[in-house]
Amino acid sequence: MLRFSAMLFCLLALVAAAGASAGELDTFVDAQMERTPLPGVAWGVVDGDAITAGARGTLESGGSAAVTEDTPFLLGSISKSFTALAVMQLVEAGKVDLDAPIARYLPEFAGKPAGAITVRQLIGHISGYSTLQGNSTPDDSGTGAATIAHRAAWYADQSPAYPPGARWAYSNANYLILGRMIEVVGGMPFPNYLRTRIFEPLGMEHSFVSGSGERRAMARGHTPWFGSMRPVAAQGATLASAPQGGIVSTAGDTARYLRMMMNGRDDILSAAGKARMLQPASEATPGYGLGWMLDGAEGTAYHTGTSPGFDTIAAMIPAKRRAVVVLTNGSSGMGFAESTDLRLGLIARALDLPQAEDTGATMRKANFLALAAAPVIFLLAIIWAWWKRGALRTKRANRFGLFSLWFPLPAMAALAWVCIALIPQLFGVSLSTLREYQPDMALLLLATAVLGLVWAVARLAIAYSGRPPTG
Repeated sequence: MLRFSAMLFCLLALVAAAGASAGELDTFVDAQMERTPLPGVAWGVVDGDAITAGARGTLESGGSAAVTEDTPFLLGSISKSFTALAVMQLVEAGKVDLDAPIARYLPEFAGKPAGAITVRQLIGHISGYSTLQGNSTPDDSGTGAATIAHRAAWYADQSPAYPPGARWAYSNANYLILGRMIEVVGGMPFPNYLRTRIFEPLGMEHSFVSGSGERRAMARGHTPWFGSMRPVAAQGATLASAPQGGIVSTAGDTARYLRMMMNGRDDILSAAGKARMLQPASEATPGYGLGWMLDGAEGTAYHTGTSPGFDTIAAMIPAKRRAVVVLTNGSSGMGFAESTDLRLGLIARALDLPQAEDTGATMRKANFLALAAAPVIFLLAIIWAWWKRGALRTKRANRFGLFSLWFPLPAMAALAWVCIALIPQLFGVSLSTLREYQPDMALLLLATAVLGLVWAVARLAIAYSGRPPTG
């Protein structure tokens, strides 16, 4: 769901004929699991019509129940490809025109700034809705089966951040709106549509839509917490997140889904329709098809998923009929408690692709440590200010001293804005949303913002709390 995972697959290049054996994958995963606090991982590999799967770890950190190939995980933004598939089914049924405005299918968009956005622009992320808008929610998200409808109506009242068609911006808003269109045009709730038109025909017996009322045991999500991982409070996602990131599936089921996308046959979608999904949605989106990220030079397609407590990846080489899905029940940390090497390493080995070197790992660790040190430095600075209170009070006697007393206050206010607003927005989220994915980082940002301001105010309070020294 977050933008910072969307470009992980620049490594897809130079396709070879065969990938690593099951035993080689097992050995690689065993070694990686010893280096990370990640509780569990499951994967499925497709080679033609054959599917092999594996799993390691536990459903919950410290638990004894093992992850299997049939353990359900929250897929995150891989769900967008399912929503796109449902849209294409309606296109082939003659019920939806990709180039028609969304207002044709959703009356609540009629006469609104977003009403002229086309279905193709929504599916290709060139609607004009920004990443931040897609990660924003109304104060009242609604309840029950009407949740998706309520959220779509809220987006109808939001003016897109950019002119439709002008630029590519990954936004969950696009697929939430498409999910509502599927409900209206398909004539049934979104969870029912996916179950009857996709899951059941493909034999995806362990898959369902989170928030739809189905109660099934699934892997517990975990978020990074200062080098370790801790379980999230809520299991799964709300129905309001379903079309863009709320599908729950297993390694085996998702592998069946990937096999269908590459089989070249007419089944739940025509072979031509599948091929169309794996082509650029428009000239403005050469790297994004209909629900899939694309590497056009090599003919590869993939999608990542980042949800609170889960990181997932699915990738395929349709021309070779090879694919792999990797599901983990832990969100990768910022420099520490990361699982990037495990996920990308599995993809590279299963598809026989070169794994790109992670040159940013050291910098991420350094940034996290610097952020962790900042609150401690500010606390020490407050103690130092009290110890040197006499020197502080003398600064009131001249202009330069007054400047040195007062300048830290606006400087720390600016730092607080950077920590609380700017840095989260660089990830396309608010600080509260960042807390759901990276609680340790969010806590450090908040602590830095608050203690920086406390230090600046404390210096002033100390400087003006007594008479300056004489003599």
